[in-house]
Amino acid sequence: MHKLSSVWKTFLFSVPVCLFLASTSSSCVNTRHLTYMQGQFDTTKYSQLVPSDPVIQKGDLLGIIVYSDNPEATKIYNQVLITTGTPGAAIGGTSTGGDGMAGSSPSSPGYAVDENGNIEMQGLGLLHVEGLTRSSLRDTLNARLKDYLTNPYFTIRNINYRFTMLGEVTKPGIYSIPGDRVSILQALGMAGDMTFYGRRDNVLVIRETGGKREFARLDLTKPDIMGSPYFYLQQNDVVYFEANKKKVAANDQTLIRNVSIAASIISVFAIIYGVFRH
Repeated sequence: MHKLSSVWKTFLFSVPVCLFLASTSSSCVNTRHLTYMQGQFDTTKYSQLVPSDPVIQKGDLLGIIVYSDNPEATKIYNQVLITTGTPGAAIGGTSTGGDGMAGSSPSSPGYAVDENGNIEMQGLGLLHVEGLTRSSLRDTLNARLKDYLTNPYFTIRNINYRFTMLGEVTKPGIYSIPGDRVSILQALGMAGDMTFYGRRDNVLVIRETGGKREFARLDLTKPDIMGSPYFYLQQNDVVYFEANKKKVAANDQTLIRNVSIAASIISVFAIIYGVFRH
């Protein structure tokens, strides 16, 4: 009888230990799956990369300010400036004090690109801008104004630049920034980084260019990502971060059911052991 009790004790203590070891071994993480841009960097290849100039699209809100050596003549080509004193980035830019709060600063309401790809610009009338880059729009404006202004020059910004982050990120949503250029790594930082369950080797970028939709897969675990035309996001890009297999396993109801059954069996054996012990 004493020998039988020893067997029951060994069994009852070994089963929980085995379950514990199984659970801990299954939760082991290969940290390489969580690391961005692994391996060696080719500094000669990536140090001089210049992002492409974004293409103007329908729905963009352009901030355009015209300057020249004769400011009085320039006024008719600019929208009336408004004053804003809200914190953070505002249309047309802000000035900030030492406390990080934005002070009052002049800003332009902007020119909306309509469904035909046109803007109605102060002093120039209708301009077709869809498909142009900021550089080519500057050339267009210069050609139109060089006979009326002395040394005209321009600042052009996309005021309503936005992109969407979906899937396995901490803070999915639509993000707007006062500039018009952000890398996918900067966008990840804004979204709170990828979750533990996100696939860093298979990120989907959906982009609309010239009325066509493009799809690209990015591997953020490789330095080559910095040379991709999708490394810098463009207006209205959608970035989707796919879940890995670990999340599927974590949500597996079969695993939860099996653990419950095992716990019930252990409880029954514990009762039997108590009976035989007495």
